[in-house]
Amino acid sequence: MASKIGEFLRARRELVLPEDVGISVTTRRRVSGLRRDELALLAGISTEYYTRLEQGRDQHPSPQVLDALARALRLEEDATAHLHALAAPKPRPRRAERVRPSLVQLLAAWTETPAYVQGRHMDILAANALATAISPVFQPGRNLVHAAFLDAEFAALVDDHEAGVKRLVAALRANAGPDVEDPRLIELVGELSVRSDSFRRVWVRHDVRPLVGGGVHHMLHPQVGPLTLSFDKLRVAEAEDQTLVVYHAEPGSDSERALRLLGSVIA
Repeated sequence: MASKIGEFLRARRELVLPEDVGISVTTRRRVSGLRRDELALLAGISTEYYTRLEQGRDQHPSPQVLDALARALRLEEDATAHLHALAAPKPRPRRAERVRPSLVQLLAAWTETPAYVQGRHMDILAANALATAISPVFQPGRNLVHAAFLDAEFAALVDDHEAGVKRLVAALRANAGPDVEDPRLIELVGELSVRSDSFRRVWVRHDVRPLVGGGVHHMLHPQVGPLTLSFDKLRVAEAEDQTLVVYHAEPGSDSERALRLLGSVIA
């Protein structure tokens, strides 16, 4: 039976094109991506040992072997760290995700600044009135990954829907780390796997990339029209699995005026 490491290695192996790593292809291949022996050769390990890793018969590779496999698979830094975490998972306490009352009060006080708090699995834990007025996706109790694949409202929040959902799924894996047995993760992935073919295709890629920093959202609001909003993601002190997301418009812009109008509508 494949292990967490084995599932990850196989998924990433199937995404690497032979020609991208200097392997010439002269005949028709029956496998997508690299063959096991090709990856083993690139990583400098035996095919037999690599096969044991992928099949879950050896679950304790050395850090040096993991680094060699990461280089051969062309993994980015976050995915490499994820591979190491799969090989040496650390117990992670599971607590109910509750937002501090003082932070909830702070959100409510920001009447001109849309903001919400999301949890480890992209659940919306708290939001102020202006955030939920921007999109029902930001209502407490909703989930961003669920919305990305099953709710039409999500499409209004991103310019490139396909790229947007891939980023969210990669971030979900990054947040979960090696703890793939978390009940909330199992519930979310299980429902989406049943209801969305698109989610299944993205999830099996095992992409890993956290969503950090910030960016810009261009959206079309049904009441106030086009909005261009910058956003920043901030870790919540004493709650490492929670992220505060704050939106703001460029001062003096049409978006700032539209945001102010939206605030007056819901006041």
